[in-house]
Amino acid sequence: MRQTYRKMIGTIALIALITIYSLVATAIAAARLAEAPAWVHFAYFLVTGLLWVLPGMAIVSWMLKPDKPKEGE
Repeated sequence: MRQTYRKMIGTIALIALITIYSLVATAIAAARLAEAPAWVHFAYFLVTGLLWVLPGMAIVSWMLKPDKPKEGE
């Protein structure tokens, strides 16, 4: 697959990842942390705010792989 197509697919995947991840993280926080103290909210959102970076990095590294050279080049 050419890098141009990987970038397009990867961009859509990143947008979907961030949208779905943020909705799920917020829903979990609303359901589980309603009566929790402020420091628990802070810790939860700090961890979940950084956790999406791991799959995001995998998508970006896949997007930026160089194209395989064609035969004869």
